[in-house]
Amino acid sequence: MSYSIFHNFQIKASPKKVFDAVSQPEHLDNWWTLKSSGKPEIHATYNLNFTDDYNWFCKVSKVKSNAAFHLKMTDADKDWKPTTFGFDLEETENGTMVKFCHVNWPENNHHFKHSSFCWALLLNGLKNYLEKGIIIPFEDRN
Repeated sequence: MSYSIFHNFQIKASPKKVFDAVSQPEHLDNWWTLKSSGKPEIHATYNLNFTDDYNWFCKVSKVKSNAAFHLKMTDADKDWKPTTFGFDLEETENGTMVKFCHVNWPENNHHFKHSSFCWALLLNGLKNYLEKGIIIPFEDRN
């Protein structure tokens, strides 16, 4: 059995702006990572660096310009390693509906529950970044 995190929310921005914010390293570093690298191309490797102890890698498992971006973890801690997370984007009257998922967690443990909470906070940070231009310094992100 595996466990999954899902969050759906609206962002008042175009699908292209949301896609760029979740797939381009210069944007990821403004709301999620300390520093990251990668290109939104199928099977491309991304480096997601949070600290020296949390320097993780993943591969693009799904990409459709301005519509979908998913990453499969390849090198991370034992809870994150089997997981895939991603963003499916739907254009709406008011911007973009973001359908976020983080699937294949091996256990419904503290780390899974904490990560669900952290994703909610970080995704709200993504929303504020795109709607209001707010960049929370990395050390102040949860």
